[in-house]
Amino acid sequence: MQRATSRLGRSRASETTGTRGTGSATGMGEATATAAGTPTAARGSLRWAAAALVPAALLVVLTGCVPSDGGATPAATTAPPTSAAPTPPPAPDPTLQLLPEGTALENQPFFDSVNRTLIAANPAAGGVEFTSTLRDNGFDLAAMQVTPDITTVGVAADAVQFSVRWKDNNCLIGQYGHGIYTSTVVPALGTGACLVGQTRPIDW
Repeated sequence: MQRATSRLGRSRASETTGTRGTGSATGMGEATATAAGTPTAARGSLRWAAAALVPAALLVVLTGCVPSDGGATPAATTAPPTSAAPTPPPAPDPTLQLLPEGTALENQPFFDSVNRTLIAANPAAGGVEFTSTLRDNGFDLAAMQVTPDITTVGVAADAVQFSVRWKDNNCLIGQYGHGIYTSTVVPALGTGACLVGQTRPIDW
C-alpha cells in the first residue's frame, strides 16, 4: 500500500514537473517568437516611413522648381519709343545776305542759297513755298512771278519757275523740277515781266 502510494506520488510529481516543463517551454517559445518578431516589425515600420518620405521629398523638390506665378513667363516690357526732337530747317549760308542796293547778279548767290536751303528741307516744295521763303528772306513779293504747279490737264508740272524783278530791270529766275534746281539772271521783258507764258496770281 505504501509502495503504491509512493508510486502514485512520484507519478503525480512527474506529471506536475512535466506540466511545468511544458509550460516553461511554451512560454520560452512565445518569448523567443516575440523577441524575434520585434526587429522584423521595426524594420517594416522603417520601410513604410521611408516609402512615405520619398514622395514627400519629391513633392518639395518639384514645388520648388515651379515658378510662383504658375509657370507663366513674365511678358517683356518694351520702353515706349521716344519721339526725336524736330530738326529745324537749315538756314541759308550765313556768309551770304540780301544786298538791297546791289544788282540782281550780285544777289544771285543769296537767291540760290535761300532756294537750295528750302529744297533740302522740303524736296516737294512748290511755287507757294519758294515765293513765300523768298519773301521771308527780304525779297519783294510784289515783284515776283510763279508758274502753276499743276498743268491745265490736271497733272503735276514738270518744273516750276519763279522770278523776282530787281531794281536794275533784271530778273532773278529760279527753276525746280525732278530734284534739279537751276537759276539765271536775265533782263526783264518789254512788258516788264520776267516769265514767258502762263503764271498764277500770287494771293498768299
